[in-house]
This record gives sequence, C-alpha cells and structure tokens, in this order.
Amino acid sequence: MAAVALAAALLASGCGADEAGKGGKEPALGPVAHNPVTSSLAFPMDAFTDSDADVRRMARVQDRITAQCMARYGFTYEGSASATAPAGAEDRHRYLFGLADPAYAARYGYDKNAGAERVPPTRPTLSDSANVVLHGMRSDDKPGSRPDPMTQDEADKTDSGIDVGGKKVPAGGCVREGYRKLYAPTKDSVDLLFAFGLSSEAHQRSKNDSRVKDVLGKWSDCMGKAGYSGISTPYEVVEKLRLTDDKGGPKAVAVAVKDVACKREANLVGVWAAVEKAYQEQLAEEHAETLALYKKQRDARFKLAASMS
Repeated sequence: MAAVALAAALLASGCGADEAGKGGKEPALGPVAHNPVTSSLAFPMDAFTDSDADVRRMARVQDRITAQCMARYGFTYEGSASATAPAGAEDRHRYLFGLADPAYAARYGYDKNAGAERVPPTRPTLSDSANVVLHGMRSDDKPGSRPDPMTQDEADKTDSGIDVGGKKVPAGGCVREGYRKLYAPTKDSVDLLFAFGLSSEAHQRSKNDSRVKDVLGKWSDCMGKAGYSGISTPYEVVEKLRLTDDKGGPKAVAVAVKDVACKREANLVGVWAAVEKAYQEQLAEEHAETLALYKKQRDARFKLAASMS
C-alpha cells in the first residue's frame, strides 16, 4: 500500500522538512490576514479532515460494524464511542501556532481543558470468550503474536488461529474488523492519516521558511522584553517557563496574555497561516491523485454511515 507507506514516512521522518519547498524555493503567498482569529483559518487539507461531528458519527458506525461481527458469535456489543459533543464551536486550528485567543489567555492561561466537561467512553464488561472474539487474542498471547492484516481484503484470507464456538475469529478480532471494513476495505485504501501526514509536512516546511522565522524572531524579542527570554517558539513556553503544573494559574495567565499580545504585535498567526497554506497547496498539487482517491473513499464511508443511521 504505497499511500500507507508514504503517510508513515511523512509522519515519522518529516520528509522534505529541510527544504523550503519543492526545488528549495519558498512559495509565493496569497493574502496575509492581520491577526485573524483561528476559527477563520482555512487550509487545503481541511477538505480532507473530518469535523468533530464526523469523527463522533464514524466512531458510532465503527461500533455498529464491530457489534455486527460480535453478533455472529452470539455476543452483544454496545460499543465504546462517546456521543458527548465537545463544548463550544469547533476551532480545529486553535493551537496550531500556540495560544492565540486573547480572551482565553486572560481567563485560562494555557489550560486547554478549562471549562470542558468530557464524559469518558464507557467500556462494556465482557466475558473471557467475548474478549477473545473482540480482540482476536487469548489472554496468554504475547502482543504481536497474532496476525493483524492492514486491509479487510487481506484479513479475509488470513487465519487468526483462534476458534470460538466452532467459528474462526477474524484476524485482529471484531474490533479490527470494524476498523478495516470502514477505513481499509481494499488494498488500494488510502491510509486514514494520509492528509494529516501532508498537513504535518507542510507545518514542518513552514517552520524553516524565512518569513516565519522573521515573525518568530519578532515574537521572541517581544517576549524577551517582557522578561521571558530564551524562548524561540510558542511551543516552548509552558515547559521553559515551568508552567506545566499550573497551566491556568496566575503566572501562566500573565505569561499567556503577553504571549498572545506579542503574537499580535508581530502578526504571527496571519503570516504563519499564509505560509502554511502555501506549502499545503504545494503538497496538495504533488499528491492530487492520492487525495482524490482519499476523498472518494471518504465519501463512500459517509454514504455507509448514512445508510446505518
């Protein structure tokens, strides 16, 4: 599966991150917004990224497919997906360039979970036999000792080596069958993380772009003047200033307020977003064929989800 291998390579190694872009040239930028709110940011890979609502919906569909598999062996499976929606409107790029919301900084500092009420997913209690069917492993099996094919096509031809009630258990168990039937049914299935891998690659390239380095330098100088010296990127603030144990405390709030103010003084979010978008456009063009296949397969998943609702 070439697409799977490419996605893994992008995630593992940051392929191409030492170059500004294809041919080593920095891409031309489109319009650069002035201190945009992160909820307004839009990138090419967004078209291939599930929304929070989509993620929850597909998790429920995966649970249903898993339950159908379990039913073949006489077991009931209620699933583990939480139907609870996160509080507030979706803002998928909220922390892409570090904290950027002045109101949030002034109230919560760096505490990303402030005000959130998350209900943990329920884990059904299953018998030993049901657990074997669900996970495709016996209690005394060593991790990785059983086959776990990447696609359902391959799984249909793979012997798990486990029988329950006179029936062969699918390789990887019903939980893996639920995943494969939804996300990797055939050998040409594009890896679920392919678009994410391209987004990560674009972000790595953007970090080495001279225009991003320029605004990071301005931001760092601003932070230094406020007494927070030696910080090169927004991703280092919490650790370097030792805020990990109290991300929402008075010190963290004071730092966060200045952090966001310095970002706005340098227009860091506006410039960096424009640069990142340019690199995503490059990668989208380079991988247009695979992305088109990914979109086709994603549409098919959504159609399946609609038929099961």
